[in-house]
Amino acid sequence: MMRLIAALLALTALVAPSGTAGAADAAKGEVLAKRWCATCHVVAADQKVGSTQAPPFSAIARKPGFDAAQVALFLLDPHPKMPDMGLSRSEAADLAAYIAAQK
Repeated sequence: MMRLIAALLALTALVAPSGTAGAADAAKGEVLAKRWCATCHVVAADQKVGSTQAPPFSAIARKPGFDAAQVALFLLDPHPKMPDMGLSRSEAADLAAYIAAQK
């Protein structure tokens, strides 16, 4: 009986999702930022030029009360000044995590 319980616990550990499975990935967000956002925003320290109408990601990340979850929600809703990028929820979270990392 103890062997059966041990085997079931081991199997559960293998198939259960890990705690980080749903975590946002800033590295994936960087790829998205360079593809979609770099035309208007300065998205990285090595980027020289962005639009004067769009704030750099570092400035967005340093705003008081910055909340990556709120940024992700903002990115999912098309806005007149931004193109509809058709991001998935996980892509929006990845991009928001990358923006947060630009502090």
